[in-house]
Amino acid sequence: MEPKVLGKKILLCAGLAVLMSASVSCNKDDDDDQAGNTIADQVVANGEFSLLERAVVRAGLAETLSGAGPFTVFAPDDDAFAASGLNAAAIDATSPEDLRRLLLYHTLTAEVAAAAVPAGPNAKVSTANSPADSVFVTRNSSGVFVNGVKIVTADVQADNGIIHVPAAVIVPPSGNMVATAQSKSGGDTGLDSLVTAIVRVEGAAPGLISLLNSNVLTVFAPTNKAFRDLLSALSLSNVSQIPLATLQAVLAYHLVQGRVFSSALANGNVTMFSGSSTTINLTNGASGGPTVTGSGNGGAGSNIVAVNIMATNGVVHVIDRVLLP
Repeated sequence: MEPKVLGKKILLCAGLAVLMSASVSCNKDDDDDQAGNTIADQVVANGEFSLLERAVVRAGLAETLSGAGPFTVFAPDDDAFAASGLNAAAIDATSPEDLRRLLLYHTLTAEVAAAAVPAGPNAKVSTANSPADSVFVTRNSSGVFVNGVKIVTADVQADNGIIHVPAAVIVPPSGNMVATAQSKSGGDTGLDSLVTAIVRVEGAAPGLISLLNSNVLTVFAPTNKAFRDLLSALSLSNVSQIPLATLQAVLAYHLVQGRVFSSALANGNVTMFSGSSTTINLTNGASGGPTVTGSGNGGAGSNIVAVNIMATNGVVHVIDRVLLP
């Protein structure tokens, strides 16, 4: 084996070892008969985890993390990275610090088989991050979910723990509810108009921002295009022209008390923070996806176009039509 290839292999094994194993045996020769069966060994050996390997090396975990097993790792494979819009270029463009937090958000410092996952719903579990972030797990007749993301392969046993493969990368929260909305800016799918609406209501009647940030909520968040479409239908040019009382009622109609991940959505009515209800349909949207429909939308549903965006005090689902009470 050439020295450069050997060096790369040793670095990769070391990085994975720090994340997922207290004792990983990195073979110096491909013909070594003493291959281990740690979590790291399985990830290195499985070509479907190439992007996870890349992220671990870039995170520099060999130098910054240590720990003794057993571990549970929610290990995204390449399909999970792709489903989350993350490729090799995106990984390379992410800072090592952010990658480190992302990877440790997928790691628990105990071995937890699928059958031992708390039923929940949304049982709070601390991750290996320090200070610890939390994930919210649910186990029901449909399977195991982490932050609403389904586990597609469970209970891959290793010498130092266990692997579960999620359908998507599990992204930690970037801040409270308002900060999360502010972070999703620009273009048709951004939430700038929603933030503008919140700021306008707050300026006229303080209390909305405190409500959003001090309660555990689910927000159905309309995109910039959704607000433009509403303004066009009302023959208005900007959010400031919407009567204040109307805007207050509309914003309250996009909130649900508690964390309601996509895995918990079901056909039927959902009671909103305002006291009125919307209607969920899991299959009548674009490409057979889910919709949420307001009582005042004339039966026109809002496609739920992005789900399970974590905030420190709740979860955001992005919709393409403003809900009308």
